[in-house]
Amino acid sequence: MASLPDGLTTLQDYIRWGASRFNKAGLFFGHGTDNALDEAAQLVLHALSLPPDLPARFHDCHLTEEERLAIAALFERRILERIPAAYLTHQAWFAGLEFYVDENVLVPRSPLAELVETGFGPWVEPDTIARVLDLCTGSGCIGIAAAVYLPDADIDLADISPAALAVAARNIAAQGLEDRVRVVESDLFAGLGAQKYDLIVSNPPYVSAEELAALPAEYHREPRLGLAGGASGLDLVLRILREAPRYLKEDGVLIVEVGKTAAALEALFPEIPFMWIEFERGGEGVFLLDRPRLLEYQPLFARETTAS
Repeated sequence: MASLPDGLTTLQDYIRWGASRFNKAGLFFGHGTDNALDEAAQLVLHALSLPPDLPARFHDCHLTEEERLAIAALFERRILERIPAAYLTHQAWFAGLEFYVDENVLVPRSPLAELVETGFGPWVEPDTIARVLDLCTGSGCIGIAAAVYLPDADIDLADISPAALAVAARNIAAQGLEDRVRVVESDLFAGLGAQKYDLIVSNPPYVSAEELAALPAEYHREPRLGLAGGASGLDLVLRILREAPRYLKEDGVLIVEVGKTAAALEALFPEIPFMWIEFERGGEGVFLLDRPRLLEYQPLFARETTAS
């Protein structure tokens, strides 16, 4: 059982205490928060069954012993086991929406949220998007958010992991989107049949072996299946580039996040003018290619996929 500190009684006391402990323990913050105070607040409010936007006037409220013990227990797990806070609370936010998460899926944090919130404009005209594929969907956050921001579109969420798809299905139901969003168990495109899409968006595994080995302990709590992209990080990205045209409509668009692996992708294909999307809220490594351009460069993609 976690011990309780003397002299701390209020909600604000425990947020400050948690932040101090997290900083002292050298925790890494990159799964929904970027600092110790915000992460401590997230865990405190969850333990108390309170909303994340709790008004400040409640911060001086005194806590019961049972509440303080619940908070201390969460802090202990965060510190000793290096579990990201989102896995302890089973809550994450993406594009302004709340999602259930567990250790079968990555914690949502993609810069693609900003793009989803605009209906993928100005890169794609939202009114032209009737069917979307969220490839390597994980929790379903990208595709489900797309369904919210594109209310006339149908969305397929594809993933190779049945456990991840169970999480995605739970999130579909929570948003009441069962009539427009479906899950498909598929190794990339293999299980999609003859379906074609106006937009394919993907945040696939793209972390290189070297980068993966160097990641903080918190990242190793996430499913390796959702991170590991092979030696260069491009194993699945190359397959997507090669196979995507068959699943895009004539003027369809492919959007893929590759993060820091963008440099390796450009080095591999210096002749291809990837369109890299810029984000106002930060984030990088997201490219866009339309179907005509994908077809134009198929010989290069096929060559590299065969070589790898």
